[in-house]
Amino acid sequence: MKFPLRVAAAALALLLPLTGCSSGDDDGSKAVRFGYIADFSGAAVLAVADKQGLWAKHGLKPDLKVFTNGPLQVQALGSGDLDFGYIGSGAAWLPASGKAKIIAPNMLGIADRVITHAGSGINGIADLKGKKIGVPEGTSGDMILQLALKKAGLTIKDVQKVTMDPSTVVTAFSAKQVDAAAIWYPLIDNIKKNVPDLVELTKSEDFYPQVSFPSSFVARNEIVKDDAATTTKVIKVIQEADDWIAAHTAEAEQLTATFLKAPAEQFKGASAVTKILPTSELTKLAGDGTVGGWYKNLADVFVDMGKITESPDPGTYFTADLYRNAASG
Repeated sequence: MKFPLRVAAAALALLLPLTGCSSGDDDGSKAVRFGYIADFSGAAVLAVADKQGLWAKHGLKPDLKVFTNGPLQVQALGSGDLDFGYIGSGAAWLPASGKAKIIAPNMLGIADRVITHAGSGINGIADLKGKKIGVPEGTSGDMILQLALKKAGLTIKDVQKVTMDPSTVVTAFSAKQVDAAAIWYPLIDNIKKNVPDLVELTKSEDFYPQVSFPSSFVARNEIVKDDAATTTKVIKVIQEADDWIAAHTAEAEQLTATFLKAPAEQFKGASAVTKILPTSELTKLAGDGTVGGWYKNLADVFVDMGKITESPDPGTYFTADLYRNAASG
């Protein structure tokens, strides 16, 4: 019995092996599937890389995919649907648990706050005992709340933690349905439209440098292991884009808005709630163990939060040597 040509072709396709990174185009460039989040920290590097031609410079062709959060990207890495991606500090427990490798630190987040209403009688973190606090579960807002409570001698059991998605926190706080919130800018700017006299009880920088909140670029475990050359090229793209952003922050905000097809005013001032470090400084900090310390401290917080059972050596999931070698190569 003869099969139609299209059936035979389909059958052959099923027999072909699946590959992680595709081979690329006829010009010899290597295709990489890269995830990102549509905010300044998550997209600025990609916007600059696109505008400055950095992908082509390093022989790469990106297939960019937008995601709403880091955990979904790590899930896509694990299933082989993505090669590289971006996560905020709140998702760093996933590489710490072996789900991916961190190949490059990105910007340090300084946008998180624990806020309350003026005249609420809550004058410090210690006054949150027994109070209702809106917080997005497993985010950097959740982390800063836990850190602040610990510093004040309290635990999460001493407050009424109300888990909400970020947009619901904005609504609930504005309507005084919660006594306080653990949330971040630019969402706090949205809250201020309705509650201009809100009070910031603590902020990310209160814990720096002992605890920092780096966003990160991550890679599928298999790519780091089996294709260090491509991983190094991707790191070079990230480093060169980061350096351009550090030197041209206002322009980077504009480029990010254009890249995301968003109004320019939406990203104006976005860099003010991030600490942008050039590659030279990040390379030094990666070499002396400071960056590893950031991830170690985050992992310790994740243990307290119950996200992971132990805080592993960052050397098992942060590829510091690859990062440093890419910078010097």
